[in-house]
Amino acid sequence: MIAFMKIKLAGWGLVAGLSTFFSLSLNAAETLPATVDYNRDIKPILSNNCYACHGPDAEQVKGGLRLDSFEAATKELKSGAFAVVPKDSAESELVYRVMTDDADEMMPPTDSIKKLTARQKALLKKWVEQGAEFAKHWAYVAPVKTAAPKAMQKGFTQNDIDRFTLAQMKSKGYAPAKATDRRGLIRRLSFDLTGLPPTWAQVRAFVNDQSPDAYEKLVDRLMASPQYGERMAVFWLDQVRYADTIGYHSDNHETKPLYREYVINAFNDNKRFDQFTREQIAGDLLKNRTGTQLIASGYNRLNMNTREGGAQPKEYTAKYLADRVRNASTVWMASTLGCSECHDHKFDPFSTKDFYSFGAFFADLQETPVGAQKATRVSLPRDEEKLATIEAALAVLTQQLTGTDVSAGQAKWEIAQKAATANSVALSPWHRIGPFSAPNFDQAHAKSFVNEAAVDLKKAHGKLKWAVAKNLVDGKVHTLTGANSAHYFYRTIQSGSARPLELSLGSDDSFRIWLNGKLVADKKIARGVAPDQDKVKVNLVAGENKLLLKVANGGGGFGFYFKAQQMTLPGAVVTALKIDAAKRTPAHKASIAAHYRTLAPELAALRQKISAKNAEKTAAINANPTSLVSVSMAKPRMVRVLARGNWLDDTGEIVQPAVPGYLQLGKTAKGRASRQDLANWITARNNPLTARVMVNRLWAMFHGRGLAMPLDDFGSQGTPPTHPALLDWLAVEFMDKGWDVKHMVKLMVTSGTYRQTSIATAAGMETDPYNFWLARQGRWRLEAEMVRDNALAVSGLLVKTIGGPSVKPYQPAGYWAHLNFPKRSWKADTGDALYRRGMYTYLCRTFMHPSLAAFDAPSREECTVERVRSNTPQQALVLLNDPTYVETARIFAERILHEPGKDAKARITFAYQQALHRNPNAKELELLTVLAAKHLKQYKADNAAAIAVLKVGAKPADAKLDKAELAAWTSIARVVLNLHENITRD
Repeated sequence: MIAFMKIKLAGWGLVAGLSTFFSLSLNAAETLPATVDYNRDIKPILSNNCYACHGPDAEQVKGGLRLDSFEAATKELKSGAFAVVPKDSAESELVYRVMTDDADEMMPPTDSIKKLTARQKALLKKWVEQGAEFAKHWAYVAPVKTAAPKAMQKGFTQNDIDRFTLAQMKSKGYAPAKATDRRGLIRRLSFDLTGLPPTWAQVRAFVNDQSPDAYEKLVDRLMASPQYGERMAVFWLDQVRYADTIGYHSDNHETKPLYREYVINAFNDNKRFDQFTREQIAGDLLKNRTGTQLIASGYNRLNMNTREGGAQPKEYTAKYLADRVRNASTVWMASTLGCSECHDHKFDPFSTKDFYSFGAFFADLQETPVGAQKATRVSLPRDEEKLATIEAALAVLTQQLTGTDVSAGQAKWEIAQKAATANSVALSPWHRIGPFSAPNFDQAHAKSFVNEAAVDLKKAHGKLKWAVAKNLVDGKVHTLTGANSAHYFYRTIQSGSARPLELSLGSDDSFRIWLNGKLVADKKIARGVAPDQDKVKVNLVAGENKLLLKVANGGGGFGFYFKAQQMTLPGAVVTALKIDAAKRTPAHKASIAAHYRTLAPELAALRQKISAKNAEKTAAINANPTSLVSVSMAKPRMVRVLARGNWLDDTGEIVQPAVPGYLQLGKTAKGRASRQDLANWITARNNPLTARVMVNRLWAMFHGRGLAMPLDDFGSQGTPPTHPALLDWLAVEFMDKGWDVKHMVKLMVTSGTYRQTSIATAAGMETDPYNFWLARQGRWRLEAEMVRDNALAVSGLLVKTIGGPSVKPYQPAGYWAHLNFPKRSWKADTGDALYRRGMYTYLCRTFMHPSLAAFDAPSREECTVERVRSNTPQQALVLLNDPTYVETARIFAERILHEPGKDAKARITFAYQQALHRNPNAKELELLTVLAAKHLKQYKADNAAAIAVLKVGAKPADAKLDKAELAAWTSIARVVLNLHENITRD
């Protein structure tokens, strides 16, 4: 051993000095690559074992040492030692610490759960000796499209994807598996592209199609199917956490089927993925936005929310912001930005400020922190077409109205109105100020927050200022905000003479009125606002009168209503008529002319037509459906960094919308950045994440796992891609082809890599059990919705209606017994709704439909990019006993019995062909023939048992069939539908 001097490293709490090294075993050393690659070999070691104490989180750094950059790792420490000395492992404290057997000096520390293997230690040592080069994390480097390798194999290579995978296979000592047979291929492709099985007729047609483009035609047909959009929508709805309830507390109903329909249509229409992204994040902000784009912006409203009475609005506003950051950064970036909510990220270059700055993009969204969310009327394409027709008709009528000469009638009218103006009144627009907060309702009503006797519109009251409010139209109820608070409203009234004027009022809650500085009405009451609740008569003086209205609120709703009952002409018209005709300005003349046209007898017929057309327009708008969509506030909420995520802490830095500093691309937006800027950044060509993330998830859809795993973490804690060049090639291809999802899907499923059999060799399973090197296809259980859809489709019960509201199939009685506020019970639908696809099943976040939950459908409380796959006895029990599956078996049995073949062998063969798309083998025929005879005998002897089986489900049994025979063949159908093969994507 080499002697060394012990020196304490500040913060490390360990010993440093000249290093001594330990020999590695020959076997470990032999496995080292000739050149150590930082991202492939070193970054995972440092991230998994060192970053918790020596990573990006500045507050958790031990001993002043960071190992996430070259500059930090190679700087001199307080002790005078260096953790990393490039090309000198003997002087590198890092190498010594990972090599030593001394428990007091070892890294990672002995009391941690981390432990390096001999190979990892050797890699670190070799890396230092080769210069300790750092590299930017692979996911944060823009993808580059390299030429596909020259690798070729007849019968396997179909496109460039195969050249990449074949080259990698050969380098690892593997060879592609043979292509799967046509029967298996059409089953696989049908489930992958539509989520449904093919029919037996379709299987036979494909098997017998000898044309060279038979497979491509099959792919095109399936992708053109409307069911393609539904299958792809399930993939997307998992990610954006679409559900029919709010999640928190009592998990109330809050469904958004128009958004789900938008997603289905977007995939079916092959909407560009960048546009798909923009419409969801900022559809409401797009220029000349359509109703469809507004519906798409409902993405921002898919988060969980609460209606719990005791909940704190400020807390839940913070929760909603955090949820949106987690979701958007996961969906499009596969980045765990959510880890930065309470502290700087320990493994990736994201700070707490990055987290809240990202969240600030969503601070403009109007929402109710605690309480029911407000839905918005939206127009569908068919509605927009109807409205456009109405608008065109209105334009023609309006042109006729404005183009008709009414000057003669107007002149006579002006003469008649001349005398009337002397006694008329004219009201100015309102000025408003508030809300002023008070400790209680009594003070809100009685306290003077402004000089009520002499209003000064120029005077500010703290942060509150008087402002013109032309939107406060007389004769309408106007809503206000603020519990235990007051608003003031001020206007002038011009009167030609001293006269009384009756005011009609409504208020929530109380009101007070001053005229020319004197209190003339005072009513303290707690109520909800409505028109014409009170009548107040005031006495005007000739000339200008000053009116001040105060409305105070205790709690709950808040608002007021105002109307002057004895009005004759608008104020501007009164003023204009008082001026001699020769001295009137163009504005005066226009005011008079415009008003006259609203009452000119010669235009009455046109006005009536316009009124009818406007009524038609209003009816069309009111007939539009509602949905939760994004509505942007003019003044976004303030967002500040919350220390350790504490929503009660108001000391943090105030931040503006911004993307993570490490990923800042191009020029920042002028002024405050918007969600539209965020969407443009996410889909920017030089964003290294979005395209990679999407193609990686598409790959996982068709191969069972991504090229990079896990699917939701492209950061340091994820694994580098097994095929980095292929992943980059796919990402660039995606962007080059205009973010065309169908192009990428077709490219993947037409590859030879996709078409391989899933049957693995013993050697392949031994050396590559997870199929990293793609020398075969994957095999896995169908997703929860597909398991049910498959059974419905085979039986003939499936209803293929696209879109519409969520439906409620059978669910155990009492399953919702614990849902309160209000108490709810599940009432199963009737008719076609019972047999809709699983993606339309009502999704209650806290009480998932048990059949879907059994097969691992996510609750969608958070983003899910990769579903769990389990294999439990409960699943077998669901398939055997859930009324859906018993009923589908009975209906399938009716199909079997209606077939021409009358013997058991013919019937069993038919069942296999319809469900499994193959003929049964001799053993299967033997077993099922015996079982059919056994159950027929049983049910002939027990008529009540047969009737009980036939009564399961809403669909009545075929009365023409023998009950015992139908019950017996229902048992056979249950067996076939419950075979592992029937619920497996192979």
